[in-house]
Amino acid sequence: IYGVKICRVPGVELSERICALAAQKGYRVFIYGAREEVNRRAAEVLQERFPAIRIAGRANGYLPEDQMGDLIDRINLSGAEILFVALGSPKQELWISRFREDLKTVRVCQGIGGTLDTLAGTVRRAPEFWCRWNGEWLYRLLAEPRRIKRQRVLPLFATQVIFLKFRNLMNLPA
Repeated sequence: IYGVKICRVPGVELSERICALAAQKGYRVFIYGAREEVNRRAAEVLQERFPAIRIAGRANGYLPEDQMGDLIDRINLSGAEILFVALGSPKQELWISRFREDLKTVRVCQGIGGTLDTLAGTVRRAPEFWCRWNGEWLYRLLAEPRRIKRQRVLPLFATQVIFLKFRNLMNLPA
Protein backbone atom coordinates (compact mmCIF):
# COMPACT_ATOMS: atom_id res chain seq x y z
CA ILE A 1 0.00 0.00 0.00
CA TYR A 2 2.79 2.43 0.89
CA GLY A 3 5.39 1.18 -1.58
CA VAL A 4 6.87 -1.39 0.79
CA LYS A 5 7.56 -4.69 -0.96
CA ILE A 6 6.63 -7.66 1.19
CA CYS A 7 7.54 -11.19 0.25
CA ARG A 8 4.36 -13.26 0.40
CA VAL A 9 4.79 -16.81 1.66
CA PRO A 10 1.60 -18.93 1.73
CA GLY A 11 0.99 -20.92 4.91
CA VAL A 12 1.64 -24.28 3.24
CA GLU A 13 5.03 -23.12 1.99
CA LEU A 14 5.97 -21.51 5.30
CA SER A 15 5.03 -24.70 7.16
CA GLU A 16 7.16 -26.77 4.79
CA ARG A 17 10.11 -24.39 5.25
CA ILE A 18 9.76 -24.64 9.02
CA CYS A 19 9.61 -28.45 8.75
CA ALA A 20 12.75 -28.49 6.59
CA LEU A 21 14.55 -26.40 9.20
CA ALA A 22 13.19 -28.59 12.02
CA ALA A 23 14.50 -31.70 10.25
CA GLN A 24 17.89 -30.07 9.70
CA LYS A 25 18.22 -28.80 13.28
CA GLY A 26 16.56 -31.75 15.04
CA TYR A 27 13.65 -29.74 16.45
CA ARG A 28 10.59 -31.67 17.59
CA VAL A 29 7.25 -30.85 15.97
CA PHE A 30 3.75 -31.36 17.39
CA ILE A 31 0.74 -31.19 15.05
CA TYR A 32 -2.65 -30.20 16.47
CA GLY A 33 -5.80 -29.82 14.42
CA ALA A 34 -7.95 -31.09 11.54
CA ARG A 35 -9.82 -34.38 11.41
CA GLU A 36 -7.99 -37.45 12.73
CA GLU A 37 -7.41 -39.03 9.31
CA VAL A 38 -6.22 -35.71 7.84
CA ASN A 39 -3.89 -35.09 10.79
CA ARG A 40 -2.43 -38.61 10.55
CA ARG A 41 -1.93 -38.44 6.76
CA ALA A 42 -0.35 -34.96 6.95
CA ALA A 43 2.12 -36.24 9.56
CA GLU A 44 2.96 -39.17 7.26
CA VAL A 45 3.50 -36.83 4.30
CA LEU A 46 5.80 -34.59 6.35
CA GLN A 47 7.77 -37.66 7.47
CA GLU A 48 8.11 -38.77 3.82
CA ARG A 49 9.20 -35.32 2.61
CA PHE A 50 11.53 -34.68 5.53
CA PRO A 51 12.85 -38.07 6.72
CA ALA A 52 14.85 -36.51 9.57
CA ILE A 53 11.87 -34.63 11.01
CA ARG A 54 10.96 -35.55 14.57
CA ILE A 55 7.18 -35.62 14.87
CA ALA A 56 6.89 -35.49 18.65
CA GLY A 57 3.14 -36.00 18.67
CA ARG A 58 -0.15 -35.09 17.11
CA ALA A 59 -3.80 -34.63 18.04
CA ASN A 60 -6.91 -34.01 15.97
CA GLY A 61 -8.72 -30.70 16.29
CA TYR A 62 -11.93 -32.12 17.70
CA LEU A 63 -10.94 -32.63 21.31
CA PRO A 64 -13.57 -31.51 23.83
CA GLU A 65 -12.81 -28.52 26.03
CA ASP A 66 -12.39 -30.70 29.12
CA GLN A 67 -9.42 -32.44 27.43
CA MET A 68 -7.39 -29.27 26.78
CA GLY A 69 -5.37 -29.72 29.97
CA ASP A 70 -4.42 -33.24 28.88
CA LEU A 71 -3.48 -31.95 25.42
CA ILE A 72 -1.24 -29.26 26.90
CA ASP A 73 0.41 -31.93 29.09
CA ARG A 74 0.96 -34.15 26.02
CA ILE A 75 2.54 -31.27 24.09
CA ASN A 76 4.82 -30.38 27.00
CA LEU A 77 5.81 -34.00 27.68
CA SER A 78 6.60 -34.48 23.98
CA GLY A 79 9.33 -31.85 24.23
CA ALA A 80 8.05 -30.19 21.04
CA GLU A 81 9.78 -26.94 20.17
CA ILE A 82 7.44 -26.26 17.23
CA LEU A 83 3.65 -26.48 17.40
CA PHE A 84 1.42 -26.31 14.33
CA VAL A 85 -2.20 -25.45 15.18
CA ALA A 86 -4.72 -26.17 12.40
CA LEU A 87 -8.10 -25.09 13.74
CA GLY A 88 -8.96 -22.41 11.19
CA SER A 89 -8.96 -18.68 11.77
CA PRO A 90 -9.69 -17.11 14.23
CA LYS A 91 -10.10 -20.24 16.38
CA GLN A 92 -6.42 -21.22 16.10
CA GLU A 93 -5.18 -17.74 16.98
CA LEU A 94 -7.49 -17.62 19.99
CA TRP A 95 -6.29 -21.08 21.08
CA ILE A 96 -2.63 -20.04 20.76
CA SER A 97 -3.26 -16.83 22.70
CA ARG A 98 -5.11 -18.70 25.44
CA PHE A 99 -2.56 -21.49 25.95
CA ARG A 100 0.81 -19.99 24.93
CA GLU A 101 1.90 -19.41 28.53
CA ASP A 102 1.20 -23.08 29.35
CA LEU A 103 3.35 -24.42 26.49
CA LYS A 104 6.65 -24.88 28.31
CA THR A 105 8.85 -26.35 25.56
CA VAL A 106 7.27 -24.72 22.49
CA ARG A 107 9.39 -21.93 20.99
CA VAL A 108 7.45 -21.49 17.72
CA CYS A 109 3.69 -21.78 17.43
CA GLN A 110 2.13 -21.33 13.99
CA GLY A 111 -1.54 -21.22 13.09
CA ILE A 112 -1.69 -23.12 9.80
CA GLY A 113 -5.40 -23.11 8.89
CA GLY A 114 -6.10 -25.64 6.14
CA THR A 115 -2.47 -26.61 5.57
CA LEU A 116 -2.97 -30.13 6.91
CA ASP A 117 -5.80 -30.68 4.42
CA THR A 118 -3.49 -29.60 1.61
CA LEU A 119 -0.62 -31.79 2.82
CA ALA A 120 -2.96 -34.77 3.24
CA GLY A 121 -4.29 -34.28 -0.29
CA THR A 122 -7.92 -33.67 0.71
CA VAL A 123 -7.82 -30.07 -0.59
CA ARG A 124 -5.93 -28.99 -3.70
CA ARG A 125 -3.84 -25.86 -3.78
CA ALA A 126 -4.86 -23.12 -6.12
CA PRO A 127 -3.34 -23.22 -9.62
CA GLU A 128 -0.09 -21.30 -10.06
CA PHE A 129 -1.85 -18.36 -11.75
CA TRP A 130 -3.99 -17.69 -8.67
CA CYS A 131 -0.99 -18.00 -6.35
CA ARG A 132 1.16 -15.69 -8.46
CA TRP A 133 -1.52 -12.99 -8.28
CA ASN A 134 -2.10 -13.48 -4.53
CA GLY A 135 -5.58 -14.78 -5.24
CA GLU A 136 -5.30 -18.16 -3.55
CA TRP A 137 -7.92 -17.09 -1.00
CA LEU A 138 -10.32 -16.09 -3.81
CA TYR A 139 -9.76 -19.40 -5.61
CA ARG A 140 -10.58 -21.30 -2.40
CA LEU A 141 -13.66 -19.14 -1.89
CA LEU A 142 -14.90 -19.90 -5.42
CA ALA A 143 -13.97 -23.59 -5.22
CA GLU A 144 -15.61 -24.04 -1.81
CA PRO A 145 -18.73 -21.84 -1.68
CA ARG A 146 -19.59 -23.11 1.82
CA ARG A 147 -16.67 -20.95 3.04
CA ILE A 148 -18.32 -17.74 1.82
CA LYS A 149 -20.14 -16.98 5.07
CA ARG A 150 -16.94 -17.34 7.08
CA GLN A 151 -14.79 -15.50 4.55
CA ARG A 152 -17.18 -12.75 3.50
CA VAL A 153 -14.87 -10.23 5.11
CA LEU A 154 -12.01 -11.03 2.67
CA PRO A 155 -13.57 -9.44 -0.45
CA LEU A 156 -14.33 -6.32 1.60
CA PHE A 157 -10.72 -6.22 2.81
CA ALA A 158 -9.40 -6.71 -0.75
CA THR A 159 -11.63 -3.90 -2.01
CA GLN A 160 -10.32 -1.56 0.69
CA VAL A 161 -6.70 -2.43 -0.14
CA ILE A 162 -7.29 -1.79 -3.86
CA PHE A 163 -9.06 1.50 -3.07
CA LEU A 164 -6.16 2.67 -0.86
CA LYS A 165 -3.61 1.67 -3.50
CA PHE A 166 -5.36 3.66 -6.23
CA ARG A 167 -5.98 6.61 -3.92
CA ASN A 168 -2.26 6.75 -3.14
CA LEU A 169 -1.34 6.44 -6.83
CA MET A 170 -3.63 9.37 -7.64
CA ASN A 171 -2.38 11.39 -4.65
CA LEU A 172 -5.94 11.89 -3.43
CA PRO A 173 -6.50 13.13 0.14
CA ALA A 174 -7.68 10.63 2.74
